[in-house]
Amino acid sequence: MPSLVKFKYYNSSIEANRDKQILANHGIESFIANEQTIQSDWLLSQALGGIQLQVFENEKEKAAGILSDFAENQEARLDVDHTIANPEFDFKCPNCGSNHLYRDEQPGGLFGISLLFLGLPLKSKSTLYHCYYCDKEFKV
Repeated sequence: MPSLVKFKYYNSSIEANRDKQILANHGIESFIANEQTIQSDWLLSQALGGIQLQVFENEKEKAAGILSDFAENQEARLDVDHTIANPEFDFKCPNCGSNHLYRDEQPGGLFGISLLFLGLPLKSKSTLYHCYYCDKEFKV
């Protein structure tokens, strides 16, 4: 019978469980070690080597291929609607075509200079936008 081997290490149990589910969907049985211990005392993470995903030795290469394929095609696997009703802006993300965008609200140089010299902040509208779905930053 093949033995379990340490396959991948994680800082977050969410990522470990995501990969475990991906492998399960492809018929590969895997196990997560140290998850409960680290969740109860995160200071032990360094000593234990993080949260470990373990697979059987004879399925290690297949599991690596599946997770590699998922990482390369992650954007294509999103099952979300990229459009929203009544968008705030009349343009779309140049990367994914989504209209679910938000404007960067970081105060620029005008904000600090006007506060310093005029005593009141003047905020100019930013031209930097972000897409909620693909996390792309772009200017319009």
